[in-house]
Amino acid sequence: MQEVNNLRVISGKVRGLKLNTPKNDDVRPTTDRVKESLFNIINSYIIESDILDLFAGTGSLGIECLSRGANKCIFVDISKESIAVINSNIKKARVENESTVLSLDFKNAIDKLQIQKEQFDVIFMDPPYYKDMFIDALEKIDNTNLLKEEGIIVVEHDTKHVFPDRVGRLEKTRDKKYGSTTLTFYQMEG
Repeated sequence: MQEVNNLRVISGKVRGLKLNTPKNDDVRPTTDRVKESLFNIINSYIIESDILDLFAGTGSLGIECLSRGANKCIFVDISKESIAVINSNIKKARVENESTVLSLDFKNAIDKLQIQKEQFDVIFMDPPYYKDMFIDALEKIDNTNLLKEEGIIVVEHDTKHVFPDRVGRLEKTRDKKYGSTTLTFYQMEG
């Protein structure tokens, strides 16, 4: 586990806190530039919200939400190293009471959360770019009630990937490109 100077909380109660990252290359933390732009777009969704950080990696996005006033965040990752990093970052940010960490693959995590009748205002999806899990995860979310009626899904992906305008009941509302990274946003139709 290493502390990286460029991975930090950019706003809120733990603003400036440097976060740890795994040593492996599977995790690509969201850059400050992309994160700042993302939170400018979704800021109105964050206060007193329930967050799901799927493929959480470092936990950076969920911790950013908690720093900005979200009620709770559930962090999901299958990598043991990522789970250790997420737990260390949650402790470092002192957000243990608002955090739940699930060491599961995304399918089992979604099933478990649906059984628990969890619902989220914001769902972050940032799977490893080389593993084509994006559409599977969107379809799985579409087949549940995990996303609140007014909620939003944020997918971070390589700009080479183009996402469909619809995945079941989910409608793409916008794409925002930042060099080789694109943020794609989905909401429930209507």
